[in-house]
Amino acid sequence: MHPDETGAAIDQFASALRRARIVPVLRARTAQAAIAAAARCVGAGLNVVELTTTTLDWEHALEQSRREHPGRLIGMGTVLKADQARRALDAGADFIVSPCPAPEVRAEIADAVPFLEGGMTVREVLTAANRGIAKLFPAHVGGPAFVRSLLAVSPESRIVPTGGIALRDAATWLAAGAIAVGVGSDLLAADDMAVEVTTALAELDGS
Repeated sequence: MHPDETGAAIDQFASALRRARIVPVLRARTAQAAIAAAARCVGAGLNVVELTTTTLDWEHALEQSRREHPGRLIGMGTVLKADQARRALDAGADFIVSPCPAPEVRAEIADAVPFLEGGMTVREVLTAANRGIAKLFPAHVGGPAFVRSLLAVSPESRIVPTGGIALRDAATWLAAGAIAVGVGSDLLAADDMAVEVTTALAELDGS
């Protein structure tokens, strides 16, 4: 892919993240549980969904979710190795996420799909953001103040914090400058995921 096309693809994905604001990180135990959770999230109005390689038979979960929701962006997270990245691409991932710096994964993906590379230190996060979009993980360690500090020295950086974030706190992270917020265990633990998501989005719309 031409560098200009790569940059445009990343910009388009960043715009999709800004519109979504909340990205469910579905660390379900089984493929069927992940597929069902993805369907509930999409039904509640979330257009970007991240599955994870920690789910049993995650490739099936990805393939099935993409078939069921062709108008949504379904990606694969917790990608730590090059072979996982290749399998995720083969299964049709719209984007790939790693929780840490992952040069082998980045090399395997090349420009095939947007890549959110993770980091926790200032160097790691800003280096990843300079390449496109950074995932701050685990976000709860530094809190929203850490995002504000990062953006104070690098205002153009696009950062998606994930890890230990509750739905009710999404607005605080977005106000700190995050382009979107990854929500995982808090979302899966909800008694009624659709209601929780709908309520959270309504609160964000009203803020």
